[in-house]
Amino acid sequence: MHGYRAGTAFDGERFLRDGTLVLVEGSRILGVEPVTAPAPDGCAVTDVPGGTLLPGLVDTHVHLCADGSPRALDQVPELDTTRLDAVVTAAERATLRAGVTTVRDLGDHHWTVLDRAGRDGERPTVVAAGPPITSPGGHCWSMGGETSGIGALRRAVRERAERGAGVVKVMASGGLLTPGTDLTACQFTVEELRAVVDEAHRSGLPVTAHAHGLAAVERCVAAGVDGIEHCSCLTPSGVHLPPGLAAALVAGGTDVCPTVGFLPGVDPPPHVQARMAAAGTTVEGHLAHVADLHRAGVTLLAGTDAGIGPAKPHGQVAYAVADLVGPCGVPLAEALTAATSRAARACGLGGRTGRLAAGYDADLLVADGDVTADLTALQRPRVVVTRGREVAPAP
Repeated sequence: MHGYRAGTAFDGERFLRDGTLVLVEGSRILGVEPVTAPAPDGCAVTDVPGGTLLPGLVDTHVHLCADGSPRALDQVPELDTTRLDAVVTAAERATLRAGVTTVRDLGDHHWTVLDRAGRDGERPTVVAAGPPITSPGGHCWSMGGETSGIGALRRAVRERAERGAGVVKVMASGGLLTPGTDLTACQFTVEELRAVVDEAHRSGLPVTAHAHGLAAVERCVAAGVDGIEHCSCLTPSGVHLPPGLAAALVAGGTDVCPTVGFLPGVDPPPHVQARMAAAGTTVEGHLAHVADLHRAGVTLLAGTDAGIGPAKPHGQVAYAVADLVGPCGVPLAEALTAATSRAARACGLGGRTGRLAAGYDADLLVADGDVTADLTALQRPRVVVTRGREVAPAP
């Protein structure tokens, strides 16, 4: 048994202002005690009185096959199996050392990530989608998920379920990183998206949809997807969030992962900036749109799109929390919930991780400072524990 104690604590839903003592035995949390409680006899305690103890962070949108370089996704098809495996291994290690103990991989390349399931080592818990389902020549087509027609879409979903996917990812619109696709155009009909949702739900899997264009977002809502990635609501004349759409997102309980978490002072590569300019979108404009989603009551997740470029390195959920709190106006406790318990539920791991509670996986992060007074403390991991095992935090 081992104990972890800090003067400030967040249990995945609320702050424990006086701190807490978390007792770990094996891979699970044995108990959560008041900060003043004595540790059981023979139980060593890691004590960080000036730190903040919270569940390990959860990133609901990563690309483990991408290395964060300017050509991160473009180069993936050029990598042989050995080099691609090394990229994924490095991404997992960087993620974990930053205090992110669980990720949802939404951009696999030909089953590379999914086929690593069960592998031991210094890696976070990974919920993988396999290659995202996309239209022929559509966004991220090179990942191996090109599909068309209702029958083929259903078969594609079944294949992912049979291979052990924990979520189904579908590309409902074009994307910034795939030349030749249109961010504002739809890649599937409502009927096709409904077939994906129906088949996935038959297999007990949620569906999350990449959607930048307003029309694609509206089709996703009509089809009953469980989550929407980006949810940019782009139109040829700019960003537009109809009140009826926001209300439908709230009524349907649709999770929105707006993929915030931009590394400060790092610009997207020039070719990405050019595509953003052509689409009439900016980072600042997207953050303002996310603020509108929040004010409308939409449920937000703190996923980052990690790995796609220099502004999106792996393990930067702390920056997503900072973006939600700062420019997006989300209260701190809610932003932390979006990166812990709520994110865990979106990954299908509610009841297993994302909380400081007995019986949960011992996924812990101790930040170097009081995050209620200094949110940047979340960017300084002091102690990282994954399933009961300590790993060396990032410097």
